[in-house]
Amino acid sequence: MNDRLARCLLIAKVLAADGIMTDGERDFLEGAMEELGLTSEERARCRDFDGWDEAEPIVAALSVDEKRALMDRLVLAVLADGKVSPHEMSTVEKLSAALGLG
Repeated sequence: MNDRLARCLLIAKVLAADGIMTDGERDFLEGAMEELGLTSEERARCRDFDGWDEAEPIVAALSVDEKRALMDRLVLAVLADGKVSPHEMSTVEKLSAALGLG
């Protein structure tokens, strides 16, 4: 797994944290996958949440600036549907701590 897919999987993890992925959240994920240049196979893996367990350690190896940029994107993901759920915020907080930014 490459770091681009790992980033998108963590975005997907935040978007799905409340158990619901709205159209706005799906659009956000599609935009992230497009921006990061995921292949069709990688996009399918991301949509199926295939590799969540592998993604965190890969992202943890990124530079501090790259981790901060990802955290900014995760916060934007929480806001993608206009509602902030406690589950989504909890997931962002846990990821921030796991990446050494909490």
